[in-house]
Order: sequence, then C-alpha cells, then structure tokens
Amino acid sequence: MSGQTSQHQETFAINQARWDEVVAIHVASTDYQVRPFLAGEETLLPIEAREIGDIRGKSVVHLQCHFGLDTLNLARRGARVTGLDFSPQAVSAARDLAARAGLDARFVEGNLYDAPQIIAERFDLVYVTWGAINWLPDIKGWAKVVAAMLKPGGELYLLEAHPIAFALDQLGEDKQQRLAAPLVPTYDYFQAGRPLVFDSDVTYTGDETKVANTRTHEFLHAIGDILTGLLDAGLTLTYFAEHDSIAWAMWPKMIEGPDRMYRMPEGEPTLPLSFSLKVRKG
Repeated sequence: MSGQTSQHQETFAINQARWDEVVAIHVASTDYQVRPFLAGEETLLPIEAREIGDIRGKSVVHLQCHFGLDTLNLARRGARVTGLDFSPQAVSAARDLAARAGLDARFVEGNLYDAPQIIAERFDLVYVTWGAINWLPDIKGWAKVVAAMLKPGGELYLLEAHPIAFALDQLGEDKQQRLAAPLVPTYDYFQAGRPLVFDSDVTYTGDETKVANTRTHEFLHAIGDILTGLLDAGLTLTYFAEHDSIAWAMWPKMIEGPDRMYRMPEGEPTLPLSFSLKVRKG
C-alpha cells in the first residue's frame, strides 16, 4: 500500500478481515434495502439525492463503496460509475448485485490510498458517504487521493457523520442502560492519528449473527483537519453544510424521521450530527 506505515497496514488488515466477514450479513439486512432496490426503488436518502443533483452522463468514482448499493443507485440515475473497495467479498457482491439489477458498473478491488495507481480514469465526481473516512488513518493522504482522481473541474461530494457526534456516547452495560444514560463526551475530538479500538461480535445493522473478527480500528477526523487537507490538496471549497440528522441511530435515544434520518428526541437540544461538503478541482 503506497506510503502506508506498518501501523496503518495492521489497521487495514484488522478492518478488512471484519468487512470481508460482514458483507453477506449486510447484503441480507433490511437496513440496506437490497430487495426494494432490485424492485426498482430509489434507496439513496433524500439528502443525498437532493445534494448531488443531476448526474446523468457524468463519470463517478465511489470510494469505499462496500457492496456497491449506492454506486448502483448512481448508475440508475444515469452516471457512468466505478466503485472501489478493499474487500474482495464486497467487490464480488457488488458485481453480483449489478448483474441482478441489470446495471452497467465497474467495481475494482484495492486500498483507497492506491486508487490513483490502480484506476487510470479520472472522474467528474468523487462520491464518499456515510461511515467512510472514519476507517482511514490518514486524512491528508485521503484528500490527495481525491484530488488525484478528479478531472479538472471535477468535484468531490462528501456526506459524513459529524466528528462532534462521534466524540459523544450514551454509556451502559446493555441497550436499556444506555437508553437511560445521559449523552456525554467519550472520545477525544483531537485524536492525533491514534485509532479508536472497538470490539463487538455483531455488526451495526442489528443482525444477531455473531462474527469472528470482532475488532476494528476507527479514526475521528476533526472538521478542521478534513477541510485543511482538501484545501492543501489544491481543491476549492464550494459548499459546506451541517445537519441535525444522520443516517443511523448513533445512540439509543435517537428518533427516526419520515426522511429515514435519525435526530435527537423532541425537547432536547439539537446537535451537529452530520455534515456535507463539495470541493472542486481547478
């Protein structure tokens, strides 16, 4: 892996083992809405559909595409799509899903940081959403990859959990205790590249299937580090927004709305739960 330290290689090995194992669970999960997608339904969230706008005829690379569901939603919207993921199981599942949906898409196996070397094409749009950059140890390196993958005039669309939200948690031994617990600062906002090490024998979809690869490494990237990384890579900020909602129940107390997004309960203070941005090359 280009430019990655031995510590980073350990992180990728730990995380890839986990992601390889959970692919089949996620494909079968109702959270991912594969069946509605195959029936012809739009499964992008309204916020994504609204913010990306018309992408018909555009070339799009979806970095960290998992098993390709969102990638294929973009193809259905008329884009020419390429998905990249480091999990061979995810890439295989993505190709299978594309065939079942009758959609034209290319899926490439490889590490995010190697993308400019393993994908020769350059793109109108780099697409990155929901639980992607928290798996990456080097946000400045990620920004350089984004810049390298764009054509002149091309654009990044990033929609992610807000790092302030990542720093908070409801703590408890079980779900009932957590539901009653206050929301408190739990993780360092300024992480200095140190991984947060988590251990869980189930995946985030709520499926009860036990997994053998229980450990993961995640990284909390401050807003300033994300923006500075993109600007230092020569990209121009054209849009930035913070949102009081997120695509999953980050804490037990959260309430799902009609837009399939989760928010704080009524009567509690609103918080920055996610953010979106666009940057342009040239």
